[in-house]
Amino acid sequence: MDLFSRQIIGWTLDTSMTAELIIEAFEMAKARRNVEPGLILHSDRGVQYRSSEYQGRLYEQGIRPSMSRKGNCWDNAAVESFFARMKVESIYAERFTNKEDAYACVFEYIELFYNSVRRHSAIDYKSPRQIEEDYYAQCA
Repeated sequence: MDLFSRQIIGWTLDTSMTAELIIEAFEMAKARRNVEPGLILHSDRGVQYRSSEYQGRLYEQGIRPSMSRKGNCWDNAAVESFFARMKVESIYAERFTNKEDAYACVFEYIELFYNSVRRHSAIDYKSPRQIEEDYYAQCA
């Protein structure tokens, strides 16, 4: 999640949480953004985020890792809120028969609804894409 716009820029889905899964989401985010040395990338303290493979990728890019304090969900509140909303607004209403159905549901929620349409009180009741469009229009 880009905290400026609240846009989800890197994500993936699998049946277990692994370093490879996190790296795949990281690569998606990197492809969508101009990553410059000094960028701070925050996560919780999950073992996959502490893996040497993932940490090595960050350091190769000059990215500074940041992790939540132990037992403090408030350090990652924006992402925790996103997951809560996604579950209530999409996931809990579905019954998935396979991974492909779950992936399609998550894709639709993130890419077609959350990033494009869903308004957020934290960003003046605009969608993440609208915030970014407004920002880039001001820079032009």
